[in-house]
Amino acid sequence: MNAQSVTRFNLFNSTKITAATNPGYSSGDAIKAVEEVAQSLPTTFSIAYSGLTREEVNAGDQTTTIFLLSLVFVYFLLAAQYESYLIPFSVLFSLPLGVFGAYFTTQIAGLQNNIYFQIALIMLLGLLAKNAILIVEFALQRRKQGLSILDAAVEGAESRLRPILMTSFAFILGLMPLALASGVGAEGNRSIGTGAVGGLLIGTVIGVFVIPTLFIFFQWLQEKISGAPKFKEVQKAQ
Repeated sequence: MNAQSVTRFNLFNSTKITAATNPGYSSGDAIKAVEEVAQSLPTTFSIAYSGLTREEVNAGDQTTTIFLLSLVFVYFLLAAQYESYLIPFSVLFSLPLGVFGAYFTTQIAGLQNNIYFQIALIMLLGLLAKNAILIVEFALQRRKQGLSILDAAVEGAESRLRPILMTSFAFILGLMPLALASGVGAEGNRSIGTGAVGGLLIGTVIGVFVIPTLFIFFQWLQEKISGAPKFKEVQKAQ
């Protein structure tokens, strides 16, 4: 008995399966479960995705590449700003603190690593990089005025401590309605709010100690290679 119609996908005989996730699971969890089941299929069978799932799988493969390219572009911009290939690392190496804080608070809250959390992560990296850039920039200015590397790092952190804390805590308070959201769309709102709040809080509190330390190390290494900067004379008020 012959079938009335034959379904093909990419020129192969195929059958279509549509599935939905249970509450508490993301589409990424569903794709992972399908991949695990597909490993037990005979070698004459294979699976392929279509529609939104296909786009999600393709986008997921590109996320790491796009993220690394973004870091490369940021590095070159900072290298041009500081006129150094080493000083930008004092900014970039401080960012994992905030990323760890975002993942930690998201796991504690029982939330998923979804597209909303990734949006919060991009926003978080920009805010944390801004804090690090301020401290490093002021520390470089103090170093060029003749202070030692240690004193320059300490004064750079002290001079920007108040504005960094004010802007960071104001932003955290502004995100609290998202982190404590309920009702329709609460899952996405909580993913954005919780990730950004946790990452910014941990990244800011720990960063004010770690960023000056990173600056001391990379500035010392920079001066070992290219020599100490030319000190500028500071005019004192009469």
